[in-house]
Amino acid sequence: MLLRNEEATEFQSFDVVSVGHFCIDLISLPGRQRPYVILGGSVTYVSLSAKRLGANVSVISKVGEDFPQAYLWWFSQEGIDVSNVAKIMQGKTTRFKLNYSKDMSNRIMRLASKAPPIQIVDLPDALQAKAVHLSPIANEIPYEVAEKLAKSSEVVSLDPQGLVRVFSKNGFVANEPLKDKRILELINVYKSSQAEIATVTGMVDLSSAIKAIHDFGVEIVIVTMGMKGAVLSMGGEVYEIPAYTPNKLVDPTGAGDAFIGGFLAEYVRGKEALWCACVGSAVASTVVEGVGPTFFGDRNEIYRRASVLYEKGIKH
Repeated sequence: MLLRNEEATEFQSFDVVSVGHFCIDLISLPGRQRPYVILGGSVTYVSLSAKRLGANVSVISKVGEDFPQAYLWWFSQEGIDVSNVAKIMQGKTTRFKLNYSKDMSNRIMRLASKAPPIQIVDLPDALQAKAVHLSPIANEIPYEVAEKLAKSSEVVSLDPQGLVRVFSKNGFVANEPLKDKRILELINVYKSSQAEIATVTGMVDLSSAIKAIHDFGVEIVIVTMGMKGAVLSMGGEVYEIPAYTPNKLVDPTGAGDAFIGGFLAEYVRGKEALWCACVGSAVASTVVEGVGPTFFGDRNEIYRRASVLYEKGIKH
């Protein structure tokens, strides 16, 4: 049985629509005796970061009956539309266990449960978006869904992490090459980690991997590299986007998702991509200062940090 959180309006228009599974994360951090159980999933970080910067945001997702209603209430209180979050009665919510290394530079991920994939029937009948961000975490967005969403949006953005993940019998996560590359032909903006773009393209050399993504017609390619910052490629030019050093590093979960949420919030306003990437990096530097998606920083502080980074932007 499928229930919608609330009645969707007949026609919906948003700045940023984030698509993918909400999940519940069990996060083990070094120096902490007990793991945290907290709302997770790329859609969480993308939507909250975009909303923090004033974007009109909606989430399209699917969860199980075990998903706490309090999380949807939280998003509603933040002003984020959750009318297109489908709850599957007798179904399970996607859950991950994340265990970080001592320096928090690496993590072991394990899938504990998985919600059913998002289907065309789960999409609103009438949707218009300035940007749709496809952010699967466990193979939940089929090509047909991406194709339909692309027709409703001016800009389509993709983080392919959930399309290249495979899971062992015990749920441990590994990566495999992207099976259906047609989805790359639908998008304008690509964002992934350096390891993921190598998996998607089969190319270890970063410049070659970026070119391979552009060859599908993708206009903007962003590769995040943790505390090393990010690379932005567009119009034949490549820029280094520095990482802003956070006041403290508490939890790196969701930093890359916060990056693209901040990027898109500015991009749909017509800002230049280099500035948008600096804003994304600034948002990422704030979210790691708290546990999970509990802290995104003050809007003015995000723009202050972005301005500092913008002055350092390096063109190759």
